[in-house]
Amino acid sequence: MPLALLALAIGAFGIGTTEFVIMGLLPEVAGDFGVSIPTAGFLVTGYALGVMFGAPLMTVLGTRISRKRMLMLLMGLFIVGNVLSAVAPVFLVMVIGRVVASLAHGAFFGIGAVVAAELVAPEKKAGAIAMMFTGLTVANVVGVPLGTLIGQSIGWRVTFVVVAALGVVGLLGIAKLVPDMPKAEGVHLRHELAAFKDVQVLLAMAMTVLGFGGVFAAITYIAPMMTNVAGYADTSVTWLLVLFGLGMVAGNLIGGKFADRKLMPMLYVALSGLAVVLALFTLAAHNKVLAAISIALIGALGFATVPPLQKRVLDHAHGAPTLASAVNIGAFNLGNALSAWLGGIVIAAGLGYTAPNWVGAVLAAAALVLAVVSAGLERRSKVSTPDVASAAPEGARKAEPAHS
Repeated sequence: MPLALLALAIGAFGIGTTEFVIMGLLPEVAGDFGVSIPTAGFLVTGYALGVMFGAPLMTVLGTRISRKRMLMLLMGLFIVGNVLSAVAPVFLVMVIGRVVASLAHGAFFGIGAVVAAELVAPEKKAGAIAMMFTGLTVANVVGVPLGTLIGQSIGWRVTFVVVAALGVVGLLGIAKLVPDMPKAEGVHLRHELAAFKDVQVLLAMAMTVLGFGGVFAAITYIAPMMTNVAGYADTSVTWLLVLFGLGMVAGNLIGGKFADRKLMPMLYVALSGLAVVLALFTLAAHNKVLAAISIALIGALGFATVPPLQKRVLDHAHGAPTLASAVNIGAFNLGNALSAWLGGIVIAAGLGYTAPNWVGAVLAAAALVLAVVSAGLERRSKVSTPDVASAAPEGARKAEPAHS
């Protein structure tokens, strides 16, 4: 594999770390700025909304310049955002820093995947793309827990300085190792937007929002839930996040394996399982062992939906997958924002730190309903589509030879 893939993986590692590490540091950040835990949840919501709007916007803007230069600019944005978060004097400035960093997220993975595929022979493209995304999965096993440990031991600001330094390494690696490539073909927005007329594309994105939202309704507030309800020490949150990361990796691999063969059954199993586990997590959160098992299962079941949902969007985008794919990355983060906001509301209403689990269960169940509706519409469409031969005009059919 080319060394350029390592540079892309390092960038993906940094982006994955900064997205998820905040969830383990919410109590520290909230205490430092003197805001409530639900208010601190806006750091998750702001980042997620930045990805949602930034993914399609930056992807379109990225067609104006070479892919290498665009990747370097995106890493520059990432560095600036994390430095701003690290030195933020007030909470609002930190929210702004999170949004600035988030603008790099979706476009980096979208453009980076194209670059990774072009660096290798055609038969190795999938492996190259997987190599880049390995940075994201490893971030959740190593980067997020380590960042949480640093933040709890030395200070959360140090965590964001370290993440910014990772961005610098990624930027230098891209500048040194990624070859110059011609700028992408111009994006015709009318053609790209036509993909969103397909109801299956919209349903898949809605499933993405609700299903992924179910995961982060619980995980956004995992630190206060585990320390105040389960009775874990603050430092134990690090290892709980390792379990979540391992679950993510396992679920992602399982979802990827079945996405080509049993896509809809995979979604049914993952979404129904996720809804059940999240509902039971309300009770399991009071027991240390059951809480740890639940966290791993939430990571596995939630991320088992990622490959099939992404593939379903691409399958129905009909020749305009670039923008649809980028928007679906934004949809994952819209789910993050929605669930973080709803979770904050139920906590602020005095329902307790386990209340977001019920929010997540409802969101996952709603995604399951949409999956059933989507499959039903697809079956009806296939049944109602006339056979090509029978639909041909009578005069266009060739006369059958006479048989004696």
